[in-house]
This record gives sequence, C-alpha cells and structure tokens, in this order.
Amino acid sequence: MDSFTLVILAVILVVVVAILAMAIRIANQWERAVVLFLGKFVGIRGPGLFLIIPFLNRVPYLIDLRVITTSFTAEQTLTKDTVPVNVDAVLFWQVVDVEKAALEVKDYQGSISLASQTALRDVIGKTILSDMLTGREAIDTELQRLIGSRVSGWGISILSVEIRDVVIPGALQDAMSMQAQAERERQARVILGDSERQIAEKFEEAAKSYEHNPTALHLRAMNMLYEGLKGGQATIVIVPSTALQTMTLGDMTGTIAFAKTIGKEEKEQKVHEQQPQ
Repeated sequence: MDSFTLVILAVILVVVVAILAMAIRIANQWERAVVLFLGKFVGIRGPGLFLIIPFLNRVPYLIDLRVITTSFTAEQTLTKDTVPVNVDAVLFWQVVDVEKAALEVKDYQGSISLASQTALRDVIGKTILSDMLTGREAIDTELQRLIGSRVSGWGISILSVEIRDVVIPGALQDAMSMQAQAERERQARVILGDSERQIAEKFEEAAKSYEHNPTALHLRAMNMLYEGLKGGQATIVIVPSTALQTMTLGDMTGTIAFAKTIGKEEKEQKVHEQQPQ
C-alpha cells in the first residue's frame, strides 16, 4: 500500500469521525431536544444519547422541563383607588408540551415574563389598596388564572404566583399609621366604656342585694372601714355619716378610737413578729 492510499484512508477516517461526532448528541435527564429535518419538525429526542443526520437534521432548541422561577415587577402602577404602588412577584412555571413551547412561541421565557407583567398590572388596576395589602392569596389566585389563560396554547403550566412585596408612597404609609393608631384608641375607649357599663350593672345588682338586708350592709361597711384603716400609713379615713350610724360608731370620736385600736393591734403584731423565736 503506497503513501497516497494511506493519505486517502486517513482523510476518509477523519471525515467519518467528524460526521459521527456531528451525528451524536446528548440531552440531559431534564432536557428534551427539538429535531428539525430540512427545517421541518420531525420529533423530540432525549434524554440521553441520540443520533441525527449531519447537515440535514438540526437541533435548534433544548427545552428544560424543570420548574422555572421568574421574577417580575410592576412599578408605579395605579390601583383602583388611584394609589401608585410598586409590586414585586414571582412566578413558578413548567413546560409540559415541548412541541408547543418550541413551535408556538418564539421566545417562551421572555414571553412568559412579559405576559406576567401585563397580568400583574391588570390585576392591580382592578384592586383597591386595602385588598392588595390584606388579601394577597386572592390576588395570587387571580394572577395564576389570568397568566395561565394567556399562555394556555404555549405548552406551559403555571404552577403558582406569589406577591413578594407591595411598596406604597412614604406619605401614605404615615397616614395609614396615624389611621391605625386612631382606630386602636377608638377601640380602647369603646372597651373602657363597656367596662364602666358592666361595673355599673354589678353595683346595681349589689345595691339590690343590700336593699332589704341591713345586716349585710352593716358588715360590708365595717369590713370596708377596717380594710381602709389597717394599711398602717393612713391616719385619716373619710367615712360617710350614714355608714357611721349604720355601724353604731356614733361620731368622729368613736371612729378615731376605732382607728387607734386597729393601729395598736398592728404594732403589737409587728413587735411579736420581730422577736426571736
């Protein structure tokens, strides 16, 4: 075999190896390859190793089948009650039909982002600010439905949409804070007024109990006077004259004597407690 033949064989071998290298393709487990034959769609290949015909077949896309997260925002968008807000949200979606995702839309990832932003602005324009701040779950559900309807023919499934943050103007934040504080003060006054009413009702019930039972009233008055005098610090106790007459203490002299007696008993008790055992 002469040298010319060896060169020819070597060239043929290189060409064959190059063609095989161009024909062998590999798709990862989470990927699917879109194969075209002379520009016409012929099928989906993968995962793993697959072959194509060089120069006739082409793989323009490798479609990722994993769940994809896309962040999108709506800046300075007016709510239904004309409040400008900045809203940040995140979209979770997944390709479920590789053929539609490859053939029905040119850039499905960019289109998803634009469709999400448009849907978010539409929802914000139909929602008042208070509902947006307190009812995010309902807004998330509405966004998922709206985005899903817009991409239904693209072979894409919208898994969930979550609003991450709603930013409102600083002046409006101060006004809402003052409103919340005023509301809390109003509730506190309402609760205090209701408590006063309940206390008055209890006093009324107690008065009815003492109305036809002077002995119980007498004992209650004596107990109140005793509790007021046994504190140890106060020496003057204001007592209604009717209470003195009820307790048969007579005049102020009898009250003072009663107070001194109680004070003396407390001093003797303290001295007794201080003595060593």
